[in-house]
Amino acid sequence: MNNRFFSLSILALSMFTATAGADDTAGDRRAKGEATIAKLSGGAGQPVLNALRQDFPVLADGIVDYSLGDVWSRGVLDDRTRQLAAVAAFAAQGNLTVLKIHAGYALRLGATEEELKEIVYLTTVTAGFPRAIDAAQALREVFAAPRADRAPR
Repeated sequence: MNNRFFSLSILALSMFTATAGADDTAGDRRAKGEATIAKLSGGAGQPVLNALRQDFPVLADGIVDYSLGDVWSRGVLDDRTRQLAAVAAFAAQGNLTVLKIHAGYALRLGATEEELKEIVYLTTVTAGFPRAIDAAQALREVFAAPRADRAPR
């Protein structure tokens, strides 16, 4: 595992308890996080998160409470823009599993395949051709997968 990614992950998990406002209870954060994942997934839930709940409940709670409840639920960026930014970040990191999840959300929220392809082209500048090629292959899988919100290819 990349040490920088591990350090950032630990920082994020520690922040999820430190960022609750005085008027935010843990239940409010959890409810906002659950509502956010329902909105992003179209009510389908998130299989990776559900699997984490089985063996790593503290990690799953951190994702729901902090990542989804505190950060992803903010209203500064619209959901579509937030997903495009996430896809770009995960492409640059080479985190293809999570890139595919967020690319699917982006498409469901109205982003186009052309916009996602543009992110791959930008990745050549920010992270290099190998990361861009990997991201392109991951997106090809997302584009080929059947989705309920579009006609079959």
